[in-house]
Amino acid sequence: MKRELDNLVTQMHSTGVRYDDAVRQFKRQYLLEVLRAHRGNQCKAAEELGMHRNTLSRTMAELELELTEVRAGLKRPVRSERLVQGGLRQQIR
Repeated sequence: MKRELDNLVTQMHSTGVRYDDAVRQFKRQYLLEVLRAHRGNQCKAAEELGMHRNTLSRTMAELELELTEVRAGLKRPVRSERLVQGGLRQQIR
């Protein structure tokens, strides 16, 4: 993982990414990952991150990170699609 991070830092530096932008992007991606892992639950995510829920909320606002963005990929498909997928699963078995 260290090698990947080193490569990313080198690439960002060589392409002229400013420090502020790099830190902001890292924070945004990290918070997105933790929030997705907790299905958008800010209390659980804040606990894992070792911060207060209000601090997480404020940081999300600063980074223009909305829960709709986090939860977009987590929604269950509409009922008709679930039935089709369930039927396909049964045929595959």
